[in-house]
Amino acid sequence: MTEVLSINQQNSVGRLTKALMLPLALVAFIAMMVIPIPPFMLDLFFTANIVISLSILMVSVNMYRPLDFSSFPTILLFATILRLTLNVASARVVLVHGHEGTMAAGQIIEAFGEFVIGGNFVVGILVFIILMVINLVVIVKGTGRVSEVSARFTLDAMPGKQMAIDADLNAGLLTPDQARKRRAEVGRESDFYGSMDGATKFVKGDAIAGVIILGVNILGGLVIGMVQHGLPASQAAATYITLTIGDGLVAQIPSLLLSIATAIIVTREAGGADLTETLMKQVGLKRAWWPVTGILTLIGIMPGMPNLLFLGAAAIAGAIAYFGNIGNSKASEEAANAPAAAPLPGAEEPESDTDSEQVSIKDVTNTTPLLVQVGYGLIPLIEDQARGALISRITGLRKQVSRDLGFVIPQVRIRDDLTLMPSAYRITIAGVIVAEDQVINGKLLAIQGSNTNLVLPGQAVKDPTFGLDAVWIDPADKPRALAAQYTVVDAGTVIATHLHQLLIQRAADLLGQDDVQEIIDHFAKSSPHLVQGVVPKMVSLSQLTQVLKALIAEQIPISDMKRILEAVSGSKGREIDDLVEAARIALGPILIQRISSPKEELPIVTIDAGLEQLMIQNARQNGQTGNAIEPGLAQKLMQAFEEQSNLLAKSGKTLVVITTPMLRRELASLVRQVAPDGLVLSFKELPENKRVTVVAVIGGA
Repeated sequence: MTEVLSINQQNSVGRLTKALMLPLALVAFIAMMVIPIPPFMLDLFFTANIVISLSILMVSVNMYRPLDFSSFPTILLFATILRLTLNVASARVVLVHGHEGTMAAGQIIEAFGEFVIGGNFVVGILVFIILMVINLVVIVKGTGRVSEVSARFTLDAMPGKQMAIDADLNAGLLTPDQARKRRAEVGRESDFYGSMDGATKFVKGDAIAGVIILGVNILGGLVIGMVQHGLPASQAAATYITLTIGDGLVAQIPSLLLSIATAIIVTREAGGADLTETLMKQVGLKRAWWPVTGILTLIGIMPGMPNLLFLGAAAIAGAIAYFGNIGNSKASEEAANAPAAAPLPGAEEPESDTDSEQVSIKDVTNTTPLLVQVGYGLIPLIEDQARGALISRITGLRKQVSRDLGFVIPQVRIRDDLTLMPSAYRITIAGVIVAEDQVINGKLLAIQGSNTNLVLPGQAVKDPTFGLDAVWIDPADKPRALAAQYTVVDAGTVIATHLHQLLIQRAADLLGQDDVQEIIDHFAKSSPHLVQGVVPKMVSLSQLTQVLKALIAEQIPISDMKRILEAVSGSKGREIDDLVEAARIALGPILIQRISSPKEELPIVTIDAGLEQLMIQNARQNGQTGNAIEPGLAQKLMQAFEEQSNLLAKSGKTLVVITTPMLRRELASLVRQVAPDGLVLSFKELPENKRVTVVAVIGGA
């Protein structure tokens, strides 16, 4: 027990130490700008600064892709702060103790100054200026431009990348976890290049600060040395210029290394190899180096040229061409002998009979609420080059149905299935196969209209969506079909239209308690008191889910949650049917406006009063478990509803049946069988200010 406590204490101390490292480092940086530092401490910090810069440069060269060093902008900031802190600290030492000699600021500053100047002050200043020009004008300026363009292009391409991930997910090419990782990587990439665009400004500012500090140290040192300490001009110049140049070089060489590292990162491409391997592979091409060898050889044998130098260079180029060819040949051989690529996500893998294979719960559960399976003959419809044929249509109709019904329809998976016929497709909703049919890829489906008389050559079929007579024709016959008033669509549109109709009819099967909770949470942001007062105090989440499913089953949108919650909270009955009727009454104006404009009279169909009274008596006698409509009567009513629906459809109207609340549900189930777009409303759902026209009375004389 004591050992366990000791290990926990050590872990806690370790975590605390790591957490305090950066804050303490920042505090130390600030303190170094204010508190004088002895020369030997400056030597230690300058050495550490060079080591840090070299390590960052080596990491930049050996990484595989820029995102592998995503912390570089932050590291660049800390390295810049450290370097500027050392500049301030060393400037203080040079100005205060420079009169004591070149050893006053430490060994590193003296060594760098003496090595570069070599006894000539002008040469030292010019060398320093040349280094500053290389760093500031060439590397820093180019790096800033590249990072700016990379950030702009990366941010502009981000929506397209997200859409591509969604399309691959809908097509089943990616699993949800893989799509989530891809989205996170796209977000990290945009954040990284945006940060790099700003981080390059640190390098530019550091270079400019180095020039200013150089001038201040030289002028200030000369003034302090000659005026305050009475040094001769030559001695003051020798001492302070040596110290200043040494100080500038110690700071600017690490700055130059970091500028190079920054340039390498912003110009790197994402690949599977480090920079050295990439350059050797791409630059070591025999078709490039053999001509170089020949040209150098020709120059080497020309009279008057340094023959040995050019012939030696030709020999080196020939060696690069020869060994580069061997390397490329080995790479090609390895690629040819490499094993086959791994299967795409979602593809079936060969079964294994070994007992070592593990089975998890996700292998035996169905997590795909919407699935479209196609035979191998329809695979071109879901390939990248034909993405607009099916995947884009399905993505668009999914958004449309979501807006129409008021909740997010789950993503549609599209997969190929070798067990299906080549031209067959299958639609599964909530684990239930709801449709199977066939389409012919490369041909067009011509659907007959009411006034179509011309018979087209082709394969006669029934339209999968509406059951109308249709024929598969060649694309060359499309103008002829359109002239004959056929409706002509391609195979992808047939599947998408069929899926759209099934989504509208079976959308209630896709709504669960998690979806309802998400809707409530979103609505609570704008109406928190209404949500808190209704859910779950008056209506539980389970009850509200059943109410919303019942509304969607009758194609009533649930987007207006304010009306729905207020209606169910004011309902006198607490049964599900009572809550549904209350919500329907509140949503009545929305239902009416979908089929009739405010100034237009609404054509309605009613039930004969005597027949309606008879059905009400049957309902009361049979109770809640019985039927108010006998089978024979139900058949006659369905025929009458179908008749009226066809008559209204000719004038572009929708069948609307008005009845009592007690009969509405049973009559609605009959109408949906013969007129899926028809509406059955109780007289309570009809707005008082809506003008109506009775076009038929079913069951009357």
